[in-house]
This record gives sequence, structure tokens and C-alpha cells, in this order.
Amino acid sequence: MAAGGTALAGLVAFGLFGVGCSTGGTGTRDEGPAGSQPVAQITPRATPSGTTPPVRRVDAVRLLKDDPKVGEQVRDGLKPCAGKAYPIDTSYGSMTGGRAADVVVNVMSCADSVGVGTYVYRADGDGAYKNVFAAEVPAVYGTIDRGDLVVTIQVYGSKDPLAYPSGSEVVTYRWASDRFTEHDRVHNDFSRAVEGTDGELPVQSEPMQPVEPMEPVEPVEPAPSDTPAEQSRN
Repeated sequence: MAAGGTALAGLVAFGLFGVGCSTGGTGTRDEGPAGSQPVAQITPRATPSGTTPPVRRVDAVRLLKDDPKVGEQVRDGLKPCAGKAYPIDTSYGSMTGGRAADVVVNVMSCADSVGVGTYVYRADGDGAYKNVFAAEVPAVYGTIDRGDLVVTIQVYGSKDPLAYPSGSEVVTYRWASDRFTEHDRVHNDFSRAVEGTDGELPVQSEPMQPVEPMEPVEPVEPAPSDTPAEQSRN
């Protein structure tokens, strides 16, 4: 009887295990701990590696001073504004597909912070940087936007003050065949209608209520004139 009971218990356990494996068709992944809801197993998605080039910090001032493509006027004017701070903005990003991140350097004037030059440097195989783009025009500034080089140039008229340009040219460059080529250009004309205002909008007056039409007035008939007989009696 003991042997029979042991065999019966084994058969019951085997039957329960078979029922548990047959539910859902996914095996033991749907079970989880006793008394808890089934837990879904999500396979993490592999992220691409090696697509983003590493960023190597550079001495932007040294790059500009050693670069023969930088104009003499820009190099001579490249001096600290206050203390040891140079009027330079530096950005790093991937535009040319090089082994290291590309470098965008913007040079500005100390007096009014207006851009005087934009330069792009690409790292070569030896770890040096090569100038692959240069724009030396007044009020120029370059940025990196989703792998493209975007250069903005403020447009001034003959009588435009520095704070109020007439418009701007926004040019998008894309790297192709070992050089930057123009991909898109947008011209903006700025309005002068709000110059000199303090930014407050005029107060809108309340709408006038419609005037109800007056009821028509019936014409009054003139009184009949006196007859000649009545005039003679008077």
C-alpha cells in the first residue's frame, strides 16, 4: 500500500506539471512565483556601437593661429577680451564621418559679440585637424544640426543699426565627396513695424452694441384749409 500510494502521488504530480506546461503554449515563462501575475520577459534591443565618433577637446586658439586659411585680419584680432578669455565658441559633432568628432569654431568681436568667422576642422588619421570649411563675413555664425552644418549670416542695409539687421541668410551644408556642399538656403526679411515699441499691445476697445432701428413714424396729414365762405365770415 505504501508503494502504491507513492506511485499515485507521483502520477498526480506529473499530471499537474503537464497541465501547467500546456497553458498558453509558452512553457514556464507564464508561471512566475505563486500568487503573482505572469511576468512578460522582454529581450533588450541591442544598441549600435561605434557609430558616434569620440570627442577630442582641441585648443581652438592654436588651431586658428596655425591655420593658413584663416584671414590675417582675423588672426591679428584674435586676442583675449577680458583676462584670458578669447571671443571663441567651439562645438563638437559628427558631420564628415571622421574618426573623431568634427570641430566648429566661431570667432566673434569683443566689442559687440558679432561673428567675424566660422571654421570647421576635421580630424585625419594622424590625429591632426584639417580646415574643411571657412566663412569670413560680418555677422556669421555656424552650428551643427543633426549632422549638417548650418551657417547663419545677418543681412544689414546701409542704414541698419547693429541691433536691427534687415534680414538673414540661413544656409545648410552637407558633407559629400570630401567637401561641404550647399544643401538648402532660407532668406528671412525682418519686419520694422514694431521698432521702437515697448512690446505692449494696444488695448482693444469694447465692441459697440448694435443700435436697434426705430419704429417708422406715420406721416401726419395736414389740416384742411378754411373755405372761402368761412374766410369771409372771419
